[in-house]
Amino acid sequence: MEYFLRTLWSDEEGQDIAEYSVMLAVILIIVVSTVRLIGSNAGNVFSNVGSAIK
Repeated sequence: MEYFLRTLWSDEEGQDIAEYSVMLAVILIIVVSTVRLIGSNAGNVFSNVGSAIK
């Protein structure tokens, strides 16, 4: 029983999946927020350029 508990406690297999999924979630949040920020700013710039051309 002691051997089983030690191997269970020291077994790090399976943590990789959780770590990768957390990293993927953080990266996706950063990418989505950046795209939304750039998209709204780009829309404003094009509107200003279009107004200046008229």
